[in-house]
Amino acid sequence: MNADRLLSVEEARRAVFAAISGATPAEVAWLIEARGRVVAETVTSPIALPPWDNSAMDGYAIRASDVAEATEDGPTRLEVIGEVRAGQAPEVTVRRGSALRIATGAPVPPGADAVVPVEATTPLDAGGAPAGPRGRDATGPLPDGVLVHTATPVGGSIRRAGSDLAAGTPILGPGTVVTPAALSLAAGVGLDQLNVHRRPIVGILATGDEVRSPGRDLGPAGIPDANGPGLVALVEEAGGDPRVLGIAKDRLDDVKSRICAGLIEGADALIVSGGVSVGPYDVVRAAFEAFGTVDLWRVAVQPGKPFAFGTGRAPGDDGTGDRPATLVFGLPGNPVSTFVTFELFVRPAIRRLGGHRDDDLFRPIDRAVLRDPVTKSSGRRAFVRVTVARDRDGSPQRDDGGRVLASLAGGAGGQGSHVLSALATAEALAVIPESDDSLPAGAEVELWWLDRA
Repeated sequence: MNADRLLSVEEARRAVFAAISGATPAEVAWLIEARGRVVAETVTSPIALPPWDNSAMDGYAIRASDVAEATEDGPTRLEVIGEVRAGQAPEVTVRRGSALRIATGAPVPPGADAVVPVEATTPLDAGGAPAGPRGRDATGPLPDGVLVHTATPVGGSIRRAGSDLAAGTPILGPGTVVTPAALSLAAGVGLDQLNVHRRPIVGILATGDEVRSPGRDLGPAGIPDANGPGLVALVEEAGGDPRVLGIAKDRLDDVKSRICAGLIEGADALIVSGGVSVGPYDVVRAAFEAFGTVDLWRVAVQPGKPFAFGTGRAPGDDGTGDRPATLVFGLPGNPVSTFVTFELFVRPAIRRLGGHRDDDLFRPIDRAVLRDPVTKSSGRRAFVRVTVARDRDGSPQRDDGGRVLASLAGGAGGQGSHVLSALATAEALAVIPESDDSLPAGAEVELWWLDRA
């Protein structure tokens, strides 16, 4: 591959994906640890759901034939012979002319084929007089009898066993993200563990003689490290397990030693920010080549043209084992360029390593109308940081064509690759194609939604 030619976004992605041999291995995780991870194999329900017929309402378990003639003006009187609580196995059989008070979720007792909601009943005392108002609730002392004011069909207010799931039904397939709802489903069928892909381990290294850890004294020429903490957050959000490798000086031996540490620790991917351009102190490419190969060098994007990618192995790893080579990414040092190139190339790679399906690797795509004019470098695809107009309820405003109304984050001066304040307010990336050096206000563009807390 010609290192001097500017690669398209698609070419660069294909090269990155070609280096990924597959997802990380599966491991067993407790449910509480599985949220956000990706299911590695089909999960089936070991039980039927519900496991037995149960009541959908607070009320009375009855025989439907006993109340077939019940009306408001001519209610049917039944004897209350006991009750069934949730979590309690029924001990009494409903016989002709009788009823059992039953709680929502309690097993339907033998002999009953329907449940009449409490709202359609009036409790009675031993003498047949009302023992309380009609249909208020089913709490308090057990009444001696009950008036049923409406006919109830067979199966009324009963949740049948297996009506949700039959035993053995697949509930989660490979590639499914364990969302709170999926986790609840797994717990609901009695599972306490899931086989999920291991979170990809991602080493993160910032570089630069001028870079200082946040909170440290900057001195006369230092700048705080925005990329390191930002990349940790981005890796976590993408589903990875970030490992901080510190801040390297602009010296080949320092960068090499920290990259080597990440390789030895078993990282699935390494991200190095800064030092990937062609300046006199840009040593990251040479450091990569000490442990493997650099397959990409420059990509036709704005911001973020200086971008390096390759694979590497720890010293002593000859590639004959089962462990695949580590992906190594060199991102530009400017924080906005770091963010954009991460979104374009690193985030999809982490998600593929984590077992996500191909249709779940990228950000949601929408259409938008620019409210501001934009300009960019010729021949490069620009990813412009934008905010969107919203209604009072927080929903994005759309025009008659269904397009979002997007404004430049930070205004025209907020698009520099160093402008962190505008990046922090951005809700999406507007894509300006290579063929357009400028677009006027009102132009339609593709929009990539970013996460919005």
